[in-house]
Amino acid sequence: MTQSLVTFDSLVQDAEVREMVAAADRQMEAIGYTEHGMRHAGIVAANSALILERLGRYSEREIEMARISGLLHDIGNLISRDAHSTTSALLAYDLLRERGMPISEIVQVAAAIGVHDEVICAEPTSDIGAAVVIGDKADVARERVRNPKMAAFDIHDRINYAARETNLRIDPDTATISLELSIDTEIGSVMEYFEIFLTRMVISRRSAQMLGCDFRLIINGVPLL
Repeated sequence: MTQSLVTFDSLVQDAEVREMVAAADRQMEAIGYTEHGMRHAGIVAANSALILERLGRYSEREIEMARISGLLHDIGNLISRDAHSTTSALLAYDLLRERGMPISEIVQVAAAIGVHDEVICAEPTSDIGAAVVIGDKADVARERVRNPKMAAFDIHDRINYAARETNLRIDPDTATISLELSIDTEIGSVMEYFEIFLTRMVISRRSAQMLGCDFRLIINGVPLL
């Protein structure tokens, strides 16, 4: 098989990739989950790349693999939410192989995708995977809420809708990765945030440690981790 340089940009324009992401998002909508479409995939891709870029220890190709991993990390939802990190990795493996990506890169992308879900895996296994974990957990946004009626919000809707601003800050000088949230406490409380995101913050901290950093969670200007 002829090998080629597969890029994030080429995949974003790929009709099959776009349909897989869209199909996964339709499945998530059908079971009442927040947005998991191209918006989320693009943000996770950008966050994952930003982390490695700012830390300044990674090649352009490693950064691109993080970006690709972020784009494809949730495509397994088109099959089922259960074990979706594993099915996402398997689908990504076949998709990238068909497009000629070298196997040495495919295995890194598949491994990064396979460990992003804290329910399935509590430990990142690579720096690219660690970046994807944090990039994914950092997408807390009002735009992800589909339910048009605030009175019918569940706790996931409230927490995302309450997020007025989200910033992911990477400081290579102090070796810290900070998730800074501004939330409207009249919509969702800090305690509700912890109820939903505690396990996500645990894997984010472990991911930051793999990258040689400390992880900090700051809500409304108050450091909580």
